[in-house]
Amino acid sequence: MSKHATNNLLKALQVEYRNHMNELTDHMACGGCKDMSEYSRCVGIIEGLAYAERALLDLNDRLERD
Repeated sequence: MSKHATNNLLKALQVEYRNHMNELTDHMACGGCKDMSEYSRCVGIIEGLAYAERALLDLNDRLERD
């Protein structure tokens, strides 16, 4: 895979992760969680997506340096 294609793939994944985090954050902020269990699940998903996004950004930085 070319460097340009890799960058496009990483960017597309980052946008997808960020959009999903924003949707969940909006859902929570508007009182969309019906109970603490759903709230905890949403927080866990957001934490996981934030971790994955950070890993993508770090990978992209490493690829840019190489």
